[in-house]
Amino acid sequence: MKSIIELNGISKRFRLGMLGARSLREEVENWCGRLRSGQQATAPGARDFWALRDISFAVEHGEVLGIIGSNGAGKSTLLKILSRITEPTHGEALIRGRVASLLEVGTGFHPELSGRENIFLNGAILGMNRREIRTKLDEIIDFAEIEQFLDTPVKRYSSGMYVRLAFAVAAHLEPEILIIDEVLAVGDAAFQKKCLTRMGDVAKGGRTVLFVSHNTSAIVNLCSRCVLIEKGKLTADGEPSEIINSYLSRDLSGEPVLEFQEKGGEAFFNRVTLARDDRTPSANFDFDESAILLLDFTLRRNIPGMDVSFSISDTTGERLFRSTSVMSDPPVIVENGGTHSLSARIPRSVLLPGRYFITITLHRPNFEIFDRHERAITFEVTNKGFEYYSYSPRQVGRFHADVRWTSNNTLQMRI
Repeated sequence: MKSIIELNGISKRFRLGMLGARSLREEVENWCGRLRSGQQATAPGARDFWALRDISFAVEHGEVLGIIGSNGAGKSTLLKILSRITEPTHGEALIRGRVASLLEVGTGFHPELSGRENIFLNGAILGMNRREIRTKLDEIIDFAEIEQFLDTPVKRYSSGMYVRLAFAVAAHLEPEILIIDEVLAVGDAAFQKKCLTRMGDVAKGGRTVLFVSHNTSAIVNLCSRCVLIEKGKLTADGEPSEIINSYLSRDLSGEPVLEFQEKGGEAFFNRVTLARDDRTPSANFDFDESAILLLDFTLRRNIPGMDVSFSISDTTGERLFRSTSVMSDPPVIVENGGTHSLSARIPRSVLLPGRYFITITLHRPNFEIFDRHERAITFEVTNKGFEYYSYSPRQVGRFHADVRWTSNNTLQMRI
């Protein structure tokens, strides 16, 4: 039996520094160049960027494939090729089945149509007839939990409502292949859990799932196989936990200061620093030392409800905890345009010895993300000051709790 997906030498090139010819003469020169060489003629100031390079692998019927890699590695470009949104520069993608994709919030929705009308529109795009869609309509509405807004134009939906409806449609109209990008991170925690459960049900039903996520725990629990893409190339393919552990264990000697290039968005980070109490940058801390996270960022305009958050995860990718400025006590709210600096103290004697990653995010409470950097800072907590240094994390966990023990002398041990 042939594989449901076959990728043979997929490469994708983008042209940077060129929006198009600046004159009719340049346009004619580019056109003539394409005729002569079969490739895009080079314009002054243009340069090539290869988002994907010679990607080849196959996916079998009913397989659940996780795709991981850092931001900009080429994961989303690959999914857009599989979804027929863009064509590869070289190579071919053979897909034997109907595909439902959820790559961006509101993909395939018409903003002027209501949620109900968009359900039928998406179903038609997926090749379903009206009768088939009607049989699934109640399930889709119940899953999305936005029934009171179903007859409202989707242009008035929040990003979370978009995702609820879009995922409900994609997961319930029974395509042979379901492709999900990191878009699920927009939803709230309860809905994310609901989506992951549904994806597990889809996989058990024998359909093929391609899942891109930075949630490595979900990859391990849902996927039977995982591929790693780095700088546009396929660098690993195998059992999910092995691939993920290898990937997350790289570059563990990170720098405590990371500066970012200015972005074109409405809000972005400029720099993140991890430091000791005296503000000296450091990526190594004793168990009984606290750490300070310094975040510098810019808002290009006033953004009501802006929230700044960070999370800490271990080398397996498991998120240990998350803290946000808006939910602190007292809340720290930064909404006015301009450049800002915030600091957050990570308490001492909480994280047990080991290596950890810090992810930073600028977002609104509904998780409309403006800027996000996965594993921006890597740091290590050492054994000094921790008496249980000989125990493994599996034996003692990841956190130390300052539990106070007392005795009222009413209980005696009998031997």
